[in-house]
Amino acid sequence: MPVVHNRIMKTYYKRNLPHIQPPGATLFVTFRLFGSIPKRFLNELSIEHKNLNRLILKTWNRKSNEFTKYYNQQKRLIKKFDDYLHSEKTGLHFLKNESIAELVCSSMMFFDKERYDLLSYCVMSNHVHIVFTPLRINGEEYFALGDIMHSIKSYTAKEANKMLNRTGKPFWVIESFDHFCRDSAEVERVIEYVLNNPVNAGLVSSYDKWSWSYVKPDMFI
Repeated sequence: MPVVHNRIMKTYYKRNLPHIQPPGATLFVTFRLFGSIPKRFLNELSIEHKNLNRLILKTWNRKSNEFTKYYNQQKRLIKKFDDYLHSEKTGLHFLKNESIAELVCSSMMFFDKERYDLLSYCVMSNHVHIVFTPLRINGEEYFALGDIMHSIKSYTAKEANKMLNRTGKPFWVIESFDHFCRDSAEVERVIEYVLNNPVNAGLVSSYDKWSWSYVKPDMFI
């Protein structure tokens, strides 16, 4: 499994939130439905996530205690975000629709081995987790996180809105929350977390009973 090397990180901004993509790193991304959580909670979360990403960039050094502190804080923040999505009952839950859930799963599988190595995903009622390693385009250039997510979200938004007879309404939130894995051990921990999302939400007794999740066959051999 890929390990993050101590090289310059690639960053980009989607509106105001910075996203970090170290070359060769495995990425853990959470994206959600538009209108799935109250704006007041999102604003608070976005500010904290933005500040942590900037501190991570500033202290980018694998031996730095400061970097490790901020990196771990970001992991806890993403779990807080995930827990809130699980508990939210009043927002939109379009992904309960099996046809839409299948659409999202198929879209994530479509670019596997073409733009990224897909390691795992889980589709919940109002959000999606995906773990992947972007592939090289040439030399040291990798497919960009922003482009990958745009491909998945733009296609599924268009097709899902057709299924729901919705016009002129956003389906996904533009922003995604992402976190890069520093080593292979963390990749495994993240995948276990993703697969156990429906278990932790009390929906199934074991991850293999959930229809809308995936793990690469050779991940845990």
